[in-house]
Amino acid sequence: MPTSHTSETAVPTSAAAVAEALAMPPAPKGEPAGERGSWRRGGEPGSAAPPGVRTGRSTGRFGKVLRRPERIPAPLLCLVAMFLVQTGIALSKPLFGPLGVSGTTFLRLGFAAAILVAVTRPRLRDKRPRDLAAAALLGVASAGMTYLFAGAIDRLPMGTAATIEFLGPLAVALVFARRAAHLLWALLAAAGVVLLTLLGDGGGGSLDPVGLLYAFGAAACYAVYILLTDKVGATFQGFQGLAVSMTVGALALAPFGFGEAWDGLTAPGASPLVLLASVAGVAVLLPVLPYALEMTALRRMPQRVFSVLVSLEPAVSALVGLVVLGQLLGAAQLAGIGCVVAASVGATLTGRR
Repeated sequence: MPTSHTSETAVPTSAAAVAEALAMPPAPKGEPAGERGSWRRGGEPGSAAPPGVRTGRSTGRFGKVLRRPERIPAPLLCLVAMFLVQTGIALSKPLFGPLGVSGTTFLRLGFAAAILVAVTRPRLRDKRPRDLAAAALLGVASAGMTYLFAGAIDRLPMGTAATIEFLGPLAVALVFARRAAHLLWALLAAAGVVLLTLLGDGGGGSLDPVGLLYAFGAAACYAVYILLTDKVGATFQGFQGLAVSMTVGALALAPFGFGEAWDGLTAPGASPLVLLASVAGVAVLLPVLPYALEMTALRRMPQRVFSVLVSLEPAVSALVGLVVLGQLLGAAQLAGIGCVVAASVGATLTGRR
């Protein structure tokens, strides 16, 4: 991570440290590729921030972690970020009952957008209409990805849904690899999908077909999201484009989720403050803290190593689903997850640089 320059005034709060981490670009030509905080590209360790970006030093416990990341191994930061993401997803599932899938998703995106806008303060006056349009399309893709994935985990085990959704970025990587050898990784990923979808849910029953459609739809949106992120990341500084797109995503879900969320919050016997606090807490787990941790880690390791670690996300999702939700997968499903993870790692290690 580049050495920070001391600012004239330092705000002694953890919130300021989070704001600094989110407002600062991760590295030249580096940007988040998804609502979960995974990364498309990144500068090499030690690359400096672009000119004009203030990298003031914050105080507080979180600020100390960001200023002295050498105390925490970068791979550990990645793993912590992934576990936070998957824990946030798992903790959002109990909210589907009182608030509904669309209501919970709308509120979570709304809280996350509010946090990101508050800490990044995106500047729109100097943006061209096509840049704003790209950010808006990115927001629609984000809304679709988030809602469809929520619908998938409402009907499928987390590990299964996350693995199918992970086919989106894997497909993009394989398409742009343009190497015949990558056909092997595509076939391995296909074998994993067969094991996941055709051999039941591990308990002798078949997987919910609607849940599978949601998961594959989320994968398609994830692929589109990655492709659009390149355009938005090139025109917006740091996480400003993400803040704009997430705001658009929340607005896009409003017609579907606002009514369901309102009904849940005003239902007899409901505790609206508790429900809103729960959704806000999930929004902090996903995406605010993971973005800060992943940004810190990416500055200290080669992007290829980071990508290999991110490939473990389906396995992390299965583990969190087991621990938090008690979702036990069968041998075939675990083998399917292993195939997709191996395909992603193989495609990353053999890809062109």
